[in-house]
Amino acid sequence: MGIDILLCQRVILFSNIMRIKQMIHTSLLTVILSCSVHAEGIMGNSYPTPKGAWDECHFTAHKTSFSLWAPTATQVKLNIYTSGTNNDIFMTVPMKPLKAEGLWVANVYKDLKGKFYTFQVKVNDKWLGETPGLWAKAVSVNGKRGAIIDMKSTDPIGWKKDVRPALKSFADITIYEMHHRDFSANATSGIVHKGKYLALTELNTHTQDGLTSGISHLKELGISHVHLLPSFDYASVDEYHSNQYNWGYDPQNYNVPDGSYSTNPLVPEVRIREFKEMVQALHKAGIRVILDVVYNHTFNIEGSNFQMTVPDYFYRKKADGSYANASGCGNETASERPMMRRFMIQSVLYWAKEYHIDGFRFDLMGVHDILTMNEIRKVLDAVDPTIFIYGEGWAAGTPEYTADKLAMKANMKELPRIAAFGDELRDALRGPFSDDHQAAFLNALPGNEMSIKFGIVGAVQHPQIDYSKVNYSKQPWALEPTQAIGYVSCHDDMCLVDRLRSSIPDATESERIRLDKLAQTIVFTSQSVPFLFNGEEMYRDKKGVHNSFNSPDSINTIDWRLKAAHKDVFDYYIQLIALRKAHPAFRMGNAEMVRKNLSFLPVTDDNVIAYTLNNHANGDKAAQLVVVFNANKKDIKQAVDEGTYTVLCKDGKLDISGLGKITTSVITVPAQSALIMYK
Repeated sequence: MGIDILLCQRVILFSNIMRIKQMIHTSLLTVILSCSVHAEGIMGNSYPTPKGAWDECHFTAHKTSFSLWAPTATQVKLNIYTSGTNNDIFMTVPMKPLKAEGLWVANVYKDLKGKFYTFQVKVNDKWLGETPGLWAKAVSVNGKRGAIIDMKSTDPIGWKKDVRPALKSFADITIYEMHHRDFSANATSGIVHKGKYLALTELNTHTQDGLTSGISHLKELGISHVHLLPSFDYASVDEYHSNQYNWGYDPQNYNVPDGSYSTNPLVPEVRIREFKEMVQALHKAGIRVILDVVYNHTFNIEGSNFQMTVPDYFYRKKADGSYANASGCGNETASERPMMRRFMIQSVLYWAKEYHIDGFRFDLMGVHDILTMNEIRKVLDAVDPTIFIYGEGWAAGTPEYTADKLAMKANMKELPRIAAFGDELRDALRGPFSDDHQAAFLNALPGNEMSIKFGIVGAVQHPQIDYSKVNYSKQPWALEPTQAIGYVSCHDDMCLVDRLRSSIPDATESERIRLDKLAQTIVFTSQSVPFLFNGEEMYRDKKGVHNSFNSPDSINTIDWRLKAAHKDVFDYYIQLIALRKAHPAFRMGNAEMVRKNLSFLPVTDDNVIAYTLNNHANGDKAAQLVVVFNANKKDIKQAVDEGTYTVLCKDGKLDISGLGKITTSVITVPAQSALIMYK
């Protein structure tokens, strides 16, 4: 186990290295059943698949039914255990084949509640390892055995009345990316259940300075969606020792919450109930929940539930027979194969329905095929069309599948209502992913303006964008601006403060704070969907660590004392989000509307971007908004239409009620700051 964990950590590190190159170059049931009834087999064979819905473990007090899709098996046995860890086998049951559907089935006419189970498959005269199956919904500690529970008992009080917070348009979304331990594990958080799901259920928590923390902090900030880093059962953390840290991009059981974030991983129901309580509390606070999903690879091959059930079916291989590795973690899954596609579709549906999840962020979405992603969009629309889907529009290597059929950023026009991260804006602001020491626009390095404009319009076609000057994309890739995620940093990179310190080492701390505000102002006033890494609203850092996937809490957790120390930064971020809400011109959500109403102004200096939002765009109260970004270390002057303006943002200050009025045709924009005003 320890060796495997170390191996996975190393390949995850390799994944991040490989990702650099790629980034730079780069209902319901009836719908499910519309999938092909035959799966593509290995070496061209065809495997039968179930014609209807099935459940690997269906519990009632009188009978528990088991079924496993294992079309290549010659024998399958079911092992029932009295505990989740000890070798205390209760009974072994041979399973019977339903060859027409590739299933093996067994019924046990006993009350098995509280017992645990595994499947074991014999292929080519060899018994493979024990597995909880492909579709375990409850598991033992560390996920090696399935758990037999009554799922209804995991619903918190009022769960059936839980509703998704209102959302009129994807353009209204503001995303806050969060790791459970980052957010609440620090001793300064004022939260009791530190690093746990329940941390996000505690109301009215405060820092030692008397400022809000936890869920109250999120409400005060004003974000619409929390993006949770992987929270399914993953392999790299021993749930017995839940103070271990990992981001969780090493899937083990896709359809059950990870036990390390629960208060008792030994009791299978606890992690499920507490996850639901977390979602319920966030919904009551008006915040939607996005789950980070990692279907593109598994923790390993030989020990994976996929491989121990139908060997080699769920993974792509190269022509020489070796495993493809577009994930950078030693394998890549084959989403184009009907049963892998069906697995992904059923999995997101399960999270959306059983756990009321409001959105999904797909890790290395470029490994998956377009058809699968569009099918996922289709079935989620049948649940609720406001469920948001986005992902990384790249891979860590070259996938073993036809490039024009993959969900890459370049193919986003074939993925309507699915979004991708816009690294053009990110790297034009702070410098390339590949070099932490190289700066860009924020250090007044000319040549990045067009890439930032590309992000401002939301990666859509716009007549004033010269696409030959955009850093990574030489043509628009979004149909609508809501297909682009605007951001300057996220979990798997230096956070913004560290990047500023690394790339602009001679800057004073006050200058870096000005540049921090400038960067996020560009993100939150763009037509893209804005995305914020947790703690940056408090000017957090990660001690300069770029790839902190398994760094200790001392590196990753948020020191909540920063909220008081940088109250000016926090207040500015509150006003940024409030500005976006107060002025719908910043969130038009429609490409034609952006082309009609957003006009870039001519400028006389490098490292300056200026534009107007006109015609009461998207119903805005302002006839015209003027926005100017000045990354230079000196003040600049900018010509505007003559008139009387209300100033909203100037010189690192932002107030949506106004900072005063000015009548002018030429405005002075202070160094390293944004100016926003309207008439």
